Amino acid sequence: MSAYAAVARPPRTLTQKEVVLLLRATGEHKEGFRDHCLYSLALASGLREHELVALNIGDIFDERGRARRHVLLHVFKGCRRHPRPQEVVLSDTVRAKLEKLLRLKRSQGHDVGPQAPLFLSRLGLRLSTRQVRHGFGVWQQRAGLERHLNFHAVRHTACTGVYRRTKDIRLTQRFARQRSIDSTVIYTHPSDDELVRVTQDLPC
Repeated sequence: MSAYAAVARPPRTLTQKEVVLLLRATGEHKEGFRDHCLYSLALASGLREHELVALNIGDIFDERGRARRHVLLHVFKGCRRHPRPQEVVLSDTVRAKLEKLLRLKRSQGHDVGPQAPLFLSRLGLRLSTRQVRHGFGVWQQRAGLERHLNFHAVRHTACTGVYRRTKDIRLTQRFARQRSIDSTVIYTHPSDDELVRVTQDLPC
């Protein structure tokens, strides 16, 4: 696929309103706080679903239970071919949410050792990618979203958001952890709002 085709047919991303609705819906319910943290972490880091469910407590937290700013990934896309760990940087907002999740896990008697899964299913097992996809569909309905998106749209939302804020393709490439900048071009597509703004300035 050419770079032009990638821009002409961009993947669907969550709008700012949809992000707010989704985080509000999951944040308002005690049963949804795990997913609230999952979606916040994905939006803050661009992590893929299999990278999220592979995270362990020790990957995110230090010995004092503080969420790390720099998180090393040992499971990521292409890790079998390139075993050197990748790194993501977490904002203060998402770190605070993850620390709250850790306190909640402790209060519920869950294993919080370094090798314990960060995200658990209702049966106390490591959350699966299938469960992530199913839960994302359920929460979209509960949040009142008018369309259905797959979970990979969360990564596209995060990466597109970095580009729109910075207009820096190299920084976006680093955030997305992509080896080729050609793969990053897909995140540079303009939004409808940007198109409206620029047409207002055209001489006519």
